Amino acid sequence: MYQWRKFEFFEEKLGGKSSIPEDVNGRIECSSSGRGKLVLGCDDGTVNLLDRGLKFNYGFQAHSSSVLFLQQLKQRNFVVTVGEDEQLSPQQSALCLKVFDLDKMQEEGSSSVSPNCIGILRIFTNQFPEAKITSFLVLEEAPPILLIAIGLDNGCIYCIKGDIARERITRFKLQVESHSSITGLGFRVDGQALQLFAVTPASISLFSLYNQPPRLQTLDHIGCNVNNVTMSDRAELIIGRPEAVYFYEVDGRGPCWAFEGEKKFIGWFRGYLLCVVADQRSGKNTFNVYDLKNRLIAHSLVVKEVSHLLCEWGSIILILADKTALCIGEKDMESKLDLLFKKNLYTVAINLVQSQQADAAATAEVLRKYGDHLYSKQDYDEAMAQYIHTIGHLEPSYVIQKFLDAQRIYNLTNYLEKLHEKGLASKDHTTLLLNCYTKLKDVEKLNVFIKSEDGVGEHKFDVETAIRVCRAANYHEHAMYVAKKAGRHEWYLKILLEDLGRYDEALQYISSLEPSQAGMTVEEYGKILVEHRPAETIEILMKLCTEEGDSTKTGTSNGSYLSMLPSPVDFLNIFVHHPQALMEFLEKYTIKVKDSPAQVEIHSTLLELYLSNDLNFPSISQATNGGEFNLRARSGAAVFSKTQSNGKLSLDHKDLNKDYLERREKGLQLLKSAWPSDMEHPLYDVDLAIILCEMNGFTEGLLFLYEKMKLYKEVIACYMQAHDHEGLIACCKKLGDSGKGGDPSLWADLLKYFGELGEDCSKEVKEILTYIERDDILPPIIVLQTLSRNSCLTLSVIKDYIARKLEQESKLIEEDRRAIEKYQEDTSAMRKEIQDLRTNARIFQLSKCTACTFTLDLPAVHFMCMHSFHQRCLGDNEKECPECAPEYRSVMEMKRNLEQNSKDQDRFFQQVKTSKDGFSVIAEYFGKGIISKTTNGPAGTLRSGNSSSTSGL
Repeated sequence: MYQWRKFEFFEEKLGGKSSIPEDVNGRIECSSSGRGKLVLGCDDGTVNLLDRGLKFNYGFQAHSSSVLFLQQLKQRNFVVTVGEDEQLSPQQSALCLKVFDLDKMQEEGSSSVSPNCIGILRIFTNQFPEAKITSFLVLEEAPPILLIAIGLDNGCIYCIKGDIARERITRFKLQVESHSSITGLGFRVDGQALQLFAVTPASISLFSLYNQPPRLQTLDHIGCNVNNVTMSDRAELIIGRPEAVYFYEVDGRGPCWAFEGEKKFIGWFRGYLLCVVADQRSGKNTFNVYDLKNRLIAHSLVVKEVSHLLCEWGSIILILADKTALCIGEKDMESKLDLLFKKNLYTVAINLVQSQQADAAATAEVLRKYGDHLYSKQDYDEAMAQYIHTIGHLEPSYVIQKFLDAQRIYNLTNYLEKLHEKGLASKDHTTLLLNCYTKLKDVEKLNVFIKSEDGVGEHKFDVETAIRVCRAANYHEHAMYVAKKAGRHEWYLKILLEDLGRYDEALQYISSLEPSQAGMTVEEYGKILVEHRPAETIEILMKLCTEEGDSTKTGTSNGSYLSMLPSPVDFLNIFVHHPQALMEFLEKYTIKVKDSPAQVEIHSTLLELYLSNDLNFPSISQATNGGEFNLRARSGAAVFSKTQSNGKLSLDHKDLNKDYLERREKGLQLLKSAWPSDMEHPLYDVDLAIILCEMNGFTEGLLFLYEKMKLYKEVIACYMQAHDHEGLIACCKKLGDSGKGGDPSLWADLLKYFGELGEDCSKEVKEILTYIERDDILPPIIVLQTLSRNSCLTLSVIKDYIARKLEQESKLIEEDRRAIEKYQEDTSAMRKEIQDLRTNARIFQLSKCTACTFTLDLPAVHFMCMHSFHQRCLGDNEKECPECAPEYRSVMEMKRNLEQNSKDQDRFFQQVKTSKDGFSVIAEYFGKGIISKTTNGPAGTLRSGNSSSTSGL
C-alpha cells in the first residue's frame, strides 16, 4: 500500500461537512439510497427522505418502535423496512416487514403526509423461529415479485419470495452454519441463474437458488464482520479483513489486495474500492478511495467515526456518528489530467483515461501531449510511438510537419506506414510515403508496401495516387502490379501503351478481361490500338460485339442476346482517324450479324464510308453519344457530273481510281440490300443517305432512293437537269403507268418541260402526246397552251392529235344529243302520266292479292301503282305499297344525300380542283339538281302512299 501513489481525484462537495437536517430526530439505525434520494431509518420508528444537498424532503412513521433495516428499491419507488411494532400477543414476534409505495401518499391530517403501506408481513412464524436479524437484502426479480433475504445470528437465512402486496408469498430457509452470525449477503444474477453469497465471520458460502433445493457451496473458510461486505459492478463479492480485501467469484477466491488496518466499512463506487480503515497506532479513521486498475489511491481523507456509507447523486456520502455528513464527488477527467500533466505523469494519465473507458478522442489527446513532451526532449522514437497511437483522432499533418522539420525520415516513414495499415491515409499521405521510399531507394520496402496486400480490393492506400507516383519515379512494374491487383484496368493499359509501348501485351490483357471491362477499356484506349495494331483490335471488337465472345450464351435467343452485347456504334470514336479500319470492322460485323439492334446506325456509317470521295467522314469525328451524328452539309451542294456531248446522264469516271469505284458499287449494293421490296422502311437513315448521295454526287443511289420513296417528280428532275431526253421518256414510261402504281401526272410535267425547252423536240413531244391521249391525262386546250410556249415546235406536231380529239368530241356531242332527246321523251311521258293521275279515275282489275296471291276479297286496298292487297295482308302499314316502297325510299335517300352534299362546299371545290375537267363536275352538280334556284312555295309531290279504299264497294 505504501508503494501506491496518492492523488486528489475526488473533492468534497456541499462546502465540506454538512449536518443531517434537524427534522431527523432519532438516532440513525439504517440507511439506503436510490432514485435520487437518501432514506434514513431511525430508532424512533421514522423513515426520513433527503433530497440532493441533504435537504429534508419528508418523513413518516414506519414502525411504532425502531427501524432496524431498510432498502430503497431501484425499479419501483418502494421502500422495504424491517422494524419493531407493538406486540399483539406473547406468541407473535414484534418484528415485522413492511413495503411502502412512495408514489402514493395518504393524508393523516392537515400537516403531514405518509406513503401507502401496501404490505405488512410478520417475519417469524412457527416454522421460522425468532432470532436476531444481522443482515438484510432485497432483490427485485420481476416486479412486483421480490426476493427478500434475512440473515440471522444463528447461521440461518430466511427467504421470502413473492408479491407481498397481494400476500402471495413463499418462504424457505437456507442453513449456512450453526451458531454463526450472517454478517453479509449479496445477490448475483447471471441470465436465468440466481445465486446468493452468504458471509459469516468464519466462512463464505454460495447458494445456487435456481436448483431445488438450493445447493450450498463453500467458497472460503475466512469471513468478515458486519459492514465489510459489498458487491462490485461485475457481480463480485468483496469482503474486508484487517490484513486485506478479498474478491470472490462463483468459483472461489479471486484477486486479493493487501491493505493494512481494520476495515470499518467496505463499498464500491464506479470501479473504485471504498474503505474506511482504522489505524490502530494513531486511532484515527481514514477514508480511502482505491483505483485498483491503475494501483493508485484516488482520494484519502481522515474522518471521525463513520456510521453509514452510501453512494448517490454521483457522489459518496459518509454519515458520521455525530449526525454530520461528508459528500465526496469525483473530479472531472480534465481536472484529473491537468493535475497529472503538471507533474509530467503522462503514463499515469494514459492508464487513467484507458481504465475509465474515456472516449478515444480524450485518450488521443493525452497521448499527443505525451508525444509532445517526448519530442521536446528529442526522444523521437518514443514520441513517434505515442503519435502512432493517436492515428484516427489526431490530424496526421500535425505529426508529419514535426518530423519533416526534424528531418527524421525514418520515423516519418514508420508513421505513414501505420497510417496506411489502418486505412486512414489520404492521397497526399500515399504520395509522401512513396516519395520517402524512393528517396531512401528502399526497393524492398516499396515491394512490401505494394505487394503485401491480402487479396484484391483490400489496399490500405489510394491506388490511383500510388500508380501516379510510381510512374513518375519510373517504377513502371510496381505501378502495373498495383493497377492489375486493384482491377484498375485503365491504368494498367495506360502504362503498357503510353509508357512502355507494349501493344501486343495490352491486347492480350484486354482479351483476358470480362466483356464489360474489355469494352470500357477498348473505348478509352482504342485509338492507340487501332493506330498500331488495327487487325488485332478489330478481332477483339468482333469477339466483344458478336457471339464469339461467350459460347455459354448459345442457348439464349439471338435477339435478346445481341441486345446484351456491346454495339459497334459504341466504338466508332476510336476509328476517327482510321476510316479504312472502321470500314473493315463494320463489313465483318454485318456479314456476321444480320439482325443487330443498331443496324440502322451501322448501315448509315458504312454508307458514308462507301460514298466518301476521299474516304473521310467528318460527321463521325463530330459524333455524339449513342451514335447520333450531326451531319453538316458541306457548303455548296454537289452537282451531278454530266457529259455535254450526248446529253445522257452519266458520271465522269476518268479521275476515279479502282478503290473509289469499288466503294461506289458497294454503296449502291448496300442501298438496295438494306431496303428490300417487302419492307416499308429501310435499314438505314433515308434522310442521311440522300444527303450523302447529294454531297458526293452519287446519282445512281439518289435515283434509287427517290424511286423507292415514290418521289417520282424528283427522279425525272434528275433527268431533266442532265438533259437526258431518252432516259427521261423511258423513266416516265416506267413510273407514269397508273396500272402499275405509277404517277400519270409525270407526263404532264414532261410536256411542260418540253414546252419550255426552247429547242426542236418534235419526236419526243409526239411520243409524249401518245401517252397523254391514251390515258386522257390532259384536256386538249391545256396541251395546246403548254406547247405554244416553245417557238421551235410546228403545228404538224399536234395536227394528228388535234384531229383525233375533234373527232372524239364530235362523237361525244352526238351521243349527248341522243341522250337529251331520250330524256325529253321520258319526261313528257312522266308529265302525261301525272296529269292523267290527277284528272282521270283508275280502274283496278286485279283479282288476286299481290302479297298472298289468293283471290282478292273485301276489305281490300288498291294503290295507284296498280297493286292490290287484302287489308289483313298489309297489317298496320296501309299508307305505302309494300312492293314499291323500297324503291321509293332508295330514291328519296339518294335525293337527301345529294341535298346534303350540296351543302359541303369543301368537297365540291376539292372535286373541281382535282378533276381533269372542272366544267364537267359543275355540269354534273347542275344535272343532279343540286345547284338550282330555290322556290318559295311548297313543291307539289305525288306520294306512292295515295290509296283508295274499296271496302264500301
